[in-house]
Amino acid sequence: MPVTKLPERFDDTWIDALPQAILLTRNGVVTRVNAAAVRLWGVPQERAENRPVLEVVRRHTLETLLERGGEMELEVTGRTLRCTATHDDVVSALIVEDVTDYRRREAELREAAAVLSHEFRTPVTALRGVLEALEYDMPADLAQNFVRQGLMEVERLARLVEDLAVGFRPTRARTLPLAETFARAERLLGHELTAQGATLTFGQDYLVRADPDKLLQVLLNLIENALKYGPAGQPVEVTTAVRGTWVEVAVLDHGAPIGDTETLFQAHTRGRTATGQGSGMGLYIVRSIVQGWGGQTWVERQGDCNAFCFTLPGVAGLGREA
Repeated sequence: MPVTKLPERFDDTWIDALPQAILLTRNGVVTRVNAAAVRLWGVPQERAENRPVLEVVRRHTLETLLERGGEMELEVTGRTLRCTATHDDVVSALIVEDVTDYRRREAELREAAAVLSHEFRTPVTALRGVLEALEYDMPADLAQNFVRQGLMEVERLARLVEDLAVGFRPTRARTLPLAETFARAERLLGHELTAQGATLTFGQDYLVRADPDKLLQVLLNLIENALKYGPAGQPVEVTTAVRGTWVEVAVLDHGAPIGDTETLFQAHTRGRTATGQGSGMGLYIVRSIVQGWGGQTWVERQGDCNAFCFTLPGVAGLGREA
């Protein structure tokens, strides 16, 4: 078999196929830039060759990185670049990789973890209350009611676990009366209402189309906020109204007027008067869920109350008195 003779000079055209930007130097001057580097810095090979590094990359931080070696990240025109440099006494290499999408996915995962943590908190708290109640002797029928409530929350936890695989948009929408969700929310918040000496009232019942657990999460977040940030002992009112094909639900508290209400629905944002610990995710979750079924969320002042409002699809002609 004949022996293939290797070329005297290694063919480095493969370097142009790499997605990373590559810059090679010898004795402090550029010897090679690949196609990705040309796109990144806008300096073609014929102009870059034999030029000082700074004239090509135009950043002292990258010039210093090449001299010392190591790794760093740069934010450049909205992109995140991971820069790695290796060098010896003569030859150096700078490798620049666009990791913007990777960093965005990392941020999305962190946000998903925060959302899940917030959503798991309510059923876990309810289960704790059920188990604490069952420690005491009570009539069998009352104990059975606590058991049923505990089983409902276990089922809800199971559905949240399933949501890990399918995302956070409502996927189990059905037609249900608002009163069904109102009753679940009032039952779960009973201890907190008693502790704060507050009352909770609900408006007219309507049939709506929504995921029952997601709708419950929205109501709980809004009512809990009203109890937490409104004046102690003041009533919390949930009103309802028909707006065309949509049903508007508003949770009213007697707190002081709120400024810059739009930012309240952003992730990791809390009101200026918020006290104590909090993730700042509650209203962000509310907006995400409501937008998932095509609705809207907003805050407005109604009389002497703050009204946290959202809309959800109604079932035409099937409204009824609560």
